[in-house]
This record gives sequence, C-alpha cells and structure tokens, in this order.
Amino acid sequence: MKSIRIFRRFLVAVTCGLGLGWLVILPSLAADTGPIRVGFLTIKSGPLAAGGIQMEDGLKLYLKERNNMIAGRKVELFIGDTAGQPAITKTKMQEMVEKNKVHVVIGPLAAFEALAVDDYIRRSEIPTISPSAGAEDLTQRKPNPWFVRAVGSSAQANHALGEYVAKELKYKRIAIVADDFAFGHENVGGFQRTFEENGGKVVQKLWAPLNTADYGAYISQIKLNVDAVFIAFAGSNGVKFLRQYREYGMKEKLPVIGNMTSVDEGILISMGDEALNVISSGWYAETINNPNNQKFAQGLAKEFKQAPGYYSVGAYGAALMLEQALKGVKGQIEDKKSFMAALRNVQVDNDPRGKITLDALGNPIMNVYIRKVERKGGRLTNTVIKTYPGVSQFWTYKTAEFLSNPVYSRDYPASNYLEK
Repeated sequence: MKSIRIFRRFLVAVTCGLGLGWLVILPSLAADTGPIRVGFLTIKSGPLAAGGIQMEDGLKLYLKERNNMIAGRKVELFIGDTAGQPAITKTKMQEMVEKNKVHVVIGPLAAFEALAVDDYIRRSEIPTISPSAGAEDLTQRKPNPWFVRAVGSSAQANHALGEYVAKELKYKRIAIVADDFAFGHENVGGFQRTFEENGGKVVQKLWAPLNTADYGAYISQIKLNVDAVFIAFAGSNGVKFLRQYREYGMKEKLPVIGNMTSVDEGILISMGDEALNVISSGWYAETINNPNNQKFAQGLAKEFKQAPGYYSVGAYGAALMLEQALKGVKGQIEDKKSFMAALRNVQVDNDPRGKITLDALGNPIMNVYIRKVERKGGRLTNTVIKTYPGVSQFWTYKTAEFLSNPVYSRDYPASNYLEK
C-alpha cells in the first residue's frame, strides 16, 4: 500500500509538472500503433468482374509478401463489391469511411465509379489511390487533392499508340469500335488525337454499350477500305469482340490495334488465335524484363494461378505507393495531411512496371510499352516491341495547352474525317 501511495504521488507530480501532457500522450501512442485500416473497392459481378477479381489478387499478393504488415503496423483490409454500379460504389465508400473508419481507400475500378465518388472523397477528405480508374479529369482539369492514381489516365498509353500506328505502321485510315462509357471515350480520344496529328484519319466510329453480348451488329458495319480496326474495351469485352471478329472472317481481312485492356494478360488466358498479332499499348506487359516484375509474375502464378496484367499490377502498384508514403510519415497515417502530402510525392523504384513518379496533379509518369500478342511457352502473352520512356498524361503537349482543351469525349477531338 505504501508503494502504491508513493507511485500515486509521483504521477501527480509529473502530471502537474508537464501540464497533463504526459497523460495525453498515452492514448495517442495506443491509437497510432493499432492496425492500418485499408478500404478496397472492387467489382465481383458483371462485365468488369474479371478485372475486379484480378485487382483483389494483386493486393492480396502484396499483403502476403509482407505478412500483412506495412511500416511496422498490421493491415486490416475491408473489401467492398461495387458490382460496377455508381450508386453502390457511393454506398460502399461511405460505409468504409463512416462505419469501418478506414484510413485510406484503394479503388474503385471503373472511371464512372471514380467520378461518382469524387465529391464524397473531397468532403470526407479520405486519401484515395486509384488502382484502375483512368477518368482523365480527376488528375487534370478538376484535380482532387485527396486522390492519386497508381495507373495512367485513360488516354495516356493511347497517345503513344496513335503516333506509333501512324509513323511506324504507316496506317492511314482507321475504323474504331469501343465501349460507350467514359473509359472508352477517353481511350479513343487519346489515340485519335495523335494518330490524326501524324497524318492518319479516323473514318468510322462505332460505340457499343458496356454490357453488349453480341458484337455481330457492329462487326458487320466495319468498313473494309481501312488499314486496321482500333478497339477500346474493358473487362471481358475484348474476349467477346475478338472471338466474334474471327468468326465473322474479319481477322484475315483487317488487323486489329487495341487499347491496353482489350488484350490484357489477365484475359488472354481466355483467348485463342483470335488474339494473335494484336498490337496494343500499355504501361505494363508480363514480359517486362526486370527482377521486380519477375517476382510479381511468379507470385501471382503461384498463389492464384493467374497471369499478371492491368488490374493486378494496378492494385499491387497502389499498395507499393501506400507503403512508400507510410514510410515517409513513419507509419503515422492518422496525420492525414502529412500522409497525403507524402502520397502525392512518392517515388516507387520497385514497381513491376519500372520506376514510377507522380506529376503535380497526382498522376504517374512512367514507361509506355507497345506490345504484340504472341504465343510463348504454349500460351498467349504480350511481347514488348517498343518502349516510350517516362510518358506523362500530357504526352508531349504543354500542360496549360492540354488543359485548355475539353476532356476527351465522344465529341472531342472532333471527328473531321468520318465517312458514311
């Protein structure tokens, strides 16, 4: 009892001397050593489900490699299935922030989902890392201070592809078939702009709803007096289109140029000869030759029997960015402003894609690879045939000039060469 009384007197003395500061520190330390709560918004049903599942596998691989710890703290993961519906995306985001009290959100998958939760991200000031959604204006004309991207903007890789197709393949006339939503519009816009600036002409555009089951009506409309067909699809739509394209006898008539996700490694496993020789562009290819990519590809194959691709590397890369930012603030993610400042200034040297840095608006500057689908080791993969190093979302344009124009859409760039 005497020892207890002495200890109590000691506490009183210390408390008075420090102005209660000592007592305040204790709960703060306890809070900052608890788990880091990470919200993850993905899609597990509908036409984009294949990508959503691959995203989840990429994130889980990262956590497994680190024994579910980042910056010395355990990670508590909350997964929300948005079903690819903007209204559900809003609900899941709100639930994670207000009920689960997450410190950071990785997601959502689709451009239209990211646009749907943009206002909520701003109001709630929840740090958000996009592992897939390429909605241009989130890092362009309407930058969100609480949002960064681990992948490129929708048009970023297609600027390089448009130039490549015009200058190196020497194609002059292109027909386009693409998903009729923001991601498709922006992919097409980037390709069309640089293709036409380098002497080409887009003479036909066909827009297909995201949930199209049969592309026959679109394939039958494709003009035969073009040099190639450019496609821009997300999820499993590339699989359906290319299969039917071959069934209609078009593969032998017109070559196909694709956006990154149309022939992503994650869906090539479901394709056959219909995908052979398709040339595309992207910031990732399974065949990128560096140790980090080899480790990533081998890890996915071992843990999930899956080839790496757009969606899995996006989530894995988002986690690498989270890790670098957390190291920058010594694990103190509760200091939101300091954490967000660190996140906007990350430089990732161990990403499977190569070195990643962010521009002033929170979008990656990274290599873009021109790829060709080939069969290697008995399966399809994308072989790198050209590398454009350190590509910005603004391509070679001056930032102010680029931003003075409208966001890419169905109507911009103007379609001056369409033929009836």
